[in-house]
Amino acid sequence: MNLEENKVRQDEEISAVGTLKDIEREKISGVFSTQNVNKVGTGTTMRKAIQKAYWFAEQVDGEGASVVQVQPLNDNNVPSGPKETVVLEEFLENFAPELEYYQEKVFPQIKEMNETITRAERQREQGAYYSAQFDFEAALDFDESNVRANFGLGLTYMERGESSKADDIFQRVVKLDAAFAPEHKHLFNEFGMNLRKSGLLDQAVDYYTRALEITVNDENLYYNIARAYFERGDKQACLDNLNKSLELNPGLEEAVQFLNYLKKQG
Repeated sequence: MNLEENKVRQDEEISAVGTLKDIEREKISGVFSTQNVNKVGTGTTMRKAIQKAYWFAEQVDGEGASVVQVQPLNDNNVPSGPKETVVLEEFLENFAPELEYYQEKVFPQIKEMNETITRAERQREQGAYYSAQFDFEAALDFDESNVRANFGLGLTYMERGESSKADDIFQRVVKLDAAFAPEHKHLFNEFGMNLRKSGLLDQAVDYYTRALEITVNDENLYYNIARAYFERGDKQACLDNLNKSLELNPGLEEAVQFLNYLKKQG
């Protein structure tokens, strides 16, 4: 190859590299690991022990920078517990991909858990509450913090009129930040309304108060907590929250009608 041909080939390679850099990289999603090296023993018996931790990771859009949300795997190899946010550059430096571990250990567990929850939700919708309870509890054996399974089990107890068991689930749900995330809004709303309808009014107030700590400026939350205060007999707290709802959305028809009703009651 002469000098001219070699230069042309180098230019082509540089161009190809530039083209690859321009292609948007696929977002990160899957199982990754981190390692900690600890010293065990002293003196001549000292040795290094490597501790490996597994995480489920998903890249999300951050404010001004790409970030990755990581969630630890529990003993059942299911993502569980609070998520942490890691800047993309730091993630790429400290987390190693574990494709085989995901395929062999994690994916089958997640698949079985999700299928169990879906079956339980279908059974609850059909009124097969005892079968639904069995499957929701089976799903919680995989991950006791699973939001869908906890909501589903709590709703099942309420629909069966078992208030004390529903209260036990409420105590667990109200501690889960993930329970109030946007992706669970349908179940979140249904759970709160059923607390109120089941006569668990103190729990309903606590539930919506907790939700407002995480999701601020939501007119529907203020409306729902106003309803709970009203049924608990606390008219002033009801009016305060109803007015906050209407400040955020003056056109919220349910809140307007409720306020008119209260004015007529004096």
